[in-house]
Amino acid sequence: MFKKLEKPMIMGILNATPDSFSDGGQFTGVGAAIRQAVSMIEEGADIIDIGGESTQPGSEPVSVNEQIRRVVPVIEAIRENISVEIPISIDTTQSTVALAALDAGANIINDVSAGRDDQAIFTLAAERDVPIILMHMQGQPKNMQDKPFYNEVIDEVLVFLEQRIQAALKAGVQKSNIAIDPGIGFGKRKQDNFDLLAGLQRFVDTDFPVLLGTSRKGFLGKICDISDPTKLVTATAVTTALAVMNGVQMFRVHDVKENRQAADIAWTIKQSQQQIE
Repeated sequence: MFKKLEKPMIMGILNATPDSFSDGGQFTGVGAAIRQAVSMIEEGADIIDIGGESTQPGSEPVSVNEQIRRVVPVIEAIRENISVEIPISIDTTQSTVALAALDAGANIINDVSAGRDDQAIFTLAAERDVPIILMHMQGQPKNMQDKPFYNEVIDEVLVFLEQRIQAALKAGVQKSNIAIDPGIGFGKRKQDNFDLLAGLQRFVDTDFPVLLGTSRKGFLGKICDISDPTKLVTATAVTTALAVMNGVQMFRVHDVKENRQAADIAWTIKQSQQQIE
């Protein structure tokens, strides 16, 4: 799947959780989740990302059984009630949850631990021949914002991702099934996040597709002096447009319509830019 990516793809966030930082509790019911999935598809989503465990700073782990209870009915309902064959990614660090989600109709694994929490997730991705997204995070969600520190954040994140890529390849995952995510907001200081955004070309230059997740995140609010994450739609869309110009190919967002527009305009400009050069 990833080897064919060209035009930017929008991944719509569908949190089947009661406590996610921006939309927790809004889509825990199957009916509400289906309506949100339909809305995101109509607004231009290319992928629906479903998770049953909050990974906001300070959050506690959720059991495998509880994650499965939250996400599997949603995935099954989307497959049964929506005729569009949109890819679904399962946002989990646990192979057992990923397996249940794939069996229910998911197509992609989105692992914020990059296989560190459960190495078997690589074996699963290899056996099922499905794409997997590997993200950088310093620490765990519970403690990741407890004084994170880097000497050279871009270099250190790239080294980590290269190590996880090699672990995935060793487990049998195909190179064309791997994408990377610098982990904006996951164990990062405000300046670390902006340094990573300024250095996105370094990640694109790895030749692995890059997923960016800045949606409604607090470091944007610190610049805009906004504490309500739902008011950071424009700020998020700005990062999407800038990242498209740097070659980033996937964007995980809450607000699909606005980021679809930002990505499409930036993509069109980028194509014109390449023709001029």
